[in-house]
Amino acid sequence: MLDKLFKLKENNTDVKTEVIAGITTFMTMAYIIFVNPAILSKTGMDFGAVMMATVLAAGLSTILMGLLVNYPFALAPGMGLNAYFTFTVVMQMGYAWQTALGAVFLSGIIFLLLTFLKVRQIIVYSIPDNLKVATAGGIGLFIALIGMKEAGIVVDNPATLVSLGNITEHSPLLTIIGVIIIGALIARRVRGAILIGIIFIWILGIILGFAKFKGIVGMPPDISPVLFKLDIKDALNIGFFGIVFAFLFVDLFDTTGTLVGVAKQGGFIKENGEFPRVNKALSIDAIGTVAGSLLGTSTVTTYIESASGIAEGGKTGLTAVTTGVLFLLSMFIAPLAESIPPFATAPALIIVGVLMLKTVAKIDWDDFTEALPAFIVMVSMPFSYSIATGIALGFIFYPLTKLLAGRGKEVSWPVWILAIIFIARFIYLGTG
Repeated sequence: MLDKLFKLKENNTDVKTEVIAGITTFMTMAYIIFVNPAILSKTGMDFGAVMMATVLAAGLSTILMGLLVNYPFALAPGMGLNAYFTFTVVMQMGYAWQTALGAVFLSGIIFLLLTFLKVRQIIVYSIPDNLKVATAGGIGLFIALIGMKEAGIVVDNPATLVSLGNITEHSPLLTIIGVIIIGALIARRVRGAILIGIIFIWILGIILGFAKFKGIVGMPPDISPVLFKLDIKDALNIGFFGIVFAFLFVDLFDTTGTLVGVAKQGGFIKENGEFPRVNKALSIDAIGTVAGSLLGTSTVTTYIESASGIAEGGKTGLTAVTTGVLFLLSMFIAPLAESIPPFATAPALIIVGVLMLKTVAKIDWDDFTEALPAFIVMVSMPFSYSIATGIALGFIFYPLTKLLAGRGKEVSWPVWILAIIFIARFIYLGTG
């Protein structure tokens, strides 16, 4: 039944591989169960209710991705978008969190409409091959930076912007040990290497007293304080249009970039650039955003951590369904999920960064009109801490470089339109 539903043999995989991949993706994403409510609760939203909304939005969206699209991509409320929701829209601009949820709902509806009209599909197919490859590499750098930051290996420094943290402390040290262990297991072609590494470092942390086992089972929190509390009427006010546009814009290109990058790393995009079932995949995160706003959480998006499961061999929707089911189960095993510390999952993120960077070998480095925009995409993502910004700068540099090199005819019209939109984006929204 599973083989027929997910086409396991056709994709040269099996149930064990897919389940391990799904567990791995969940382990690297489990932090969102607690990080998202920690951020959104600063607006006055109930922590436990937002945690339930997060779990339900992530679980249901990811299961839909697996069942309807048969891709191993996981979804959850997006990091960055939740910060914009909290610190900019609510805390800085002074809007109520209910109104902000209304804006998320509206952006999701517009998102779904653009997908239905295949505007987003046109965007995906219009991305030049070298920029697609660079997107995967840039996401690799970005996800590695997230892992190093979470572990304390990279810290802020007023003089040099960033610097090396104190690697003799337990978190950076255990992360480094985890990277070495996972790296050695991968070199030995051990299946489940990333998951084994996460579990080993977690247990080691418990033995050394740096992690706590907080139990396994707990009652699910009450979701009613945020369920269906969005205020669409206030969000429809003309003065709030810029907020809706910002949610839409960032989600549109962040999700598209993540989807293309992860798909490229997983080999789902064919040599001719065709991305099978892309419109269905794009529809799911739009539906997830609408559903998430109704449940009581910020924008739902495809997660770059999906790459960790793909790196473990995940090729079908069974990986996504496994991840989604674990998210739903986590409402009952919240204490267990909370037991996994950042230093146990950070090594997985760093290793995935290494695996994703291998795609940059396919960039045509001898053609500078291709190499420069690709480089800009890759370095902009970690340096700006934004996938969307990396894509935007790449789309601006690509046509302008081609034009000034006398090769403007090589640029398709969708790329020119997107370049103009991105330039307008920076003028209107600034560099944020």
